Amino acid sequence: MDDSEIDGFPYIRNSIKPKIMKIVRNILAIVFGALLGGLVNSQIIQLSGGLIPLPEGVDPNDLESIKANIHLYQPIHFLFPFLAHAIGTLVGAVIAGLVAVSHKRYFSLAIGGFFLLGGITMVFLVPGPIWFSAVDVGLAYIPMGYLGYLIAIKIGGPEEVKKPDVLDI
Repeated sequence: MDDSEIDGFPYIRNSIKPKIMKIVRNILAIVFGALLGGLVNSQIIQLSGGLIPLPEGVDPNDLESIKANIHLYQPIHFLFPFLAHAIGTLVGAVIAGLVAVSHKRYFSLAIGGFFLLGGITMVFLVPGPIWFSAVDVGLAYIPMGYLGYLIAIKIGGPEEVKKPDVLDI
């Protein structure tokens, strides 16, 4: 038995282990992107109450209080929720693009899609102005996912793309 054979399985070190590690890193790209993007989102939301006070009587930790008083919100009150959604998605997409070994664009856009689902859910849970829902759903998620991909390849370099054997002349 030589070095290329481990536990009776030839080439495990050279073929299977790197593939498994790529899969693990790609899974971690989604996990880390979603967790860190969500953390950034929640921190911006927490910070916003101190910078732009909510209307009188609104409890930011109570969904029913927000729904009952949404008519009191001014356009400025929607700034930080939009920024939280956009920046959280952007950070998550950059992390996913940096951690992923392959298909960086898809992993960054997957983070955008994941946060988009959360954004659509919030549109139904907290009915706000149509203009805010349209801007939030249209600009804060998929565009930020793609921008996160562009930033990730700028920071970490583009992923290696193998040319098909057919084109090797």
